[in-house]
Amino acid sequence: MLGESHSLLHEFPKSKASILSLVNSDENFAKDAQHYEDLDNKIRDLELSNSPIDDQAMHQLKHDRSLLKDSLYQRILQAEKEQ
Repeated sequence: MLGESHSLLHEFPKSKASILSLVNSDENFAKDAQHYEDLDNKIRDLELSNSPIDDQAMHQLKHDRSLLKDSLYQRILQAEKEQ
C-alpha cells in the first residue's frame, strides 16, 4: 500500500522493548535502525508524491530497505533469545 509506514516499531510491535534496548545499547544497531527509518521515510515520501524517480531506482530503495530490515530483525531475535 502506498505511503504505508514500515518503521521497525510498526513492523515488530511485540519486540518494542528489545528494539528500544538495542537502540540504546548497541551503536551499530542504532545506526542501522536510523538508516532503515530514513530509507522508509524516503520511500513513503516518494510514494506519496507519485514517485518522481524511475521504477528501477524505487525498486533498489525497497530492496535495500528489505535487506536492512532482515538484518535488524535477526539481531532483534538474537537479543530476545539472550534475555
